[in-house]
Amino acid sequence: MNVAVVGTGYVGLVTGTCFANMGNRVWCVDVDEKKIENLKKGIIPIYEPGLSEMVLHNYNLGNLHFTTQIQEALEVCNICFIAVGTPMGEDGSADLQYVLSVAESIGKYMMRHMYVIDKSTVPVGTAGKVREKIREELNKRGSDLTFDVISNPEFLKEGSAIDDCMKPDRIVIGVDNEDAEETMRELYKPYLMNTDNFIFMDIASAEMTKYAANSMLATKISFMNEISNICERVGADVNKVRQGIGSDRRIGYSFIFPGCGYGGSCFPKDVKALVKTAEEFGYQAKLLQSVEDVNNAQKHVLVEKIMERFGADLSGKTIAVWGLAFKPDTDDMRESAAITVITDLTKAGADIRAYDPKAMEEAQKYYLKDNDKIVYCKNKYEALEGADALVLVTEWKEFRSPDFYEIGKLLKTPVIFDGRNQYSAKHVKKYGLDYYQIGVRPSCVGD
Repeated sequence: MNVAVVGTGYVGLVTGTCFANMGNRVWCVDVDEKKIENLKKGIIPIYEPGLSEMVLHNYNLGNLHFTTQIQEALEVCNICFIAVGTPMGEDGSADLQYVLSVAESIGKYMMRHMYVIDKSTVPVGTAGKVREKIREELNKRGSDLTFDVISNPEFLKEGSAIDDCMKPDRIVIGVDNEDAEETMRELYKPYLMNTDNFIFMDIASAEMTKYAANSMLATKISFMNEISNICERVGADVNKVRQGIGSDRRIGYSFIFPGCGYGGSCFPKDVKALVKTAEEFGYQAKLLQSVEDVNNAQKHVLVEKIMERFGADLSGKTIAVWGLAFKPDTDDMRESAAITVITDLTKAGADIRAYDPKAMEEAQKYYLKDNDKIVYCKNKYEALEGADALVLVTEWKEFRSPDFYEIGKLLKTPVIFDGRNQYSAKHVKKYGLDYYQIGVRPSCVGD
């Protein structure tokens, strides 16, 4: 099949590449000329395990094309995915300007019946707006061409997106006629040769499903962080509580790890957007608003612990920070807890020695570019040199089993503040290190 994917960000590039890998001819379209030229040279704008190799392979095979001209793609394609960003507006709503701009271009340049598929995360009712915009442009042309608008939300996880795309646990599709359903079945059939995990529904329900899924996962995280804060105050150990409730099959272990808050491109934006959508329809989403409030507060918890130990004025203190990305196996720093932690620490007077396996460039170029109190280090142990404490923010695999003897030797003050509860307090304590976790009272050598 001939498929156009408009937008070569995280979702668009992964989606287009995976379709090409199944033998389709795919045109990835983006208005960013530099990005398109770099993609043609094999330079990938994001870090995602396995993506670079798959892009290069399919580009060399001729299955994957990159262009800045949507009309070039629509000359040969009758399927067009809209996979552009829906950034958060000032009021928390999803900004649809890029989605509707693509819809306008489709209306201008489509040459045959088109299946227009919303892959971007969009609020309920967006399909209708896309349909209106395309029809408006067709009317200007005096054209009677027909088209279908379909909702096909993505459920990719950064760090495992290729696997999620090639081996989906479900494919949610919102359609309003049998022809559109059959076309989507044919397109996705290679991904589900051994299963039938298609979930077809009306378009509004498909649009809502993505927001509901992300908001549910965000709710689990904020719930566990709320429990962790209560545990610490009453003297319970949240790590043991997590095991106790996670063994209940109705609850499970996924997304109930305590920490210093969720981040990324999806959860923060989607929770806010769903709250805003509810407001627009006259409903106050109190639970979801609380999810966001708890998460925002949780990002400050690590610094509160540091100040309890060293005092509110951190002038003259140097803090080593392990992890900048919002989660492991990505360079994405959007809404990362590390941004809040480092900003709070430097405002209090501290200097920072930071290390992350993949997100250092993102931090320096974008998210922390104006903070001149940060030294970026080549490895995790270099970050410890001359530091008064270690703060772990992102649970990269290379941080899971560090040399605690080396940590104690390099730090001026033998203390670890763990924002992801990665270690055994008893084990850390054996090396003469004080250990602060989320949701557990501190484990100090002198206790």
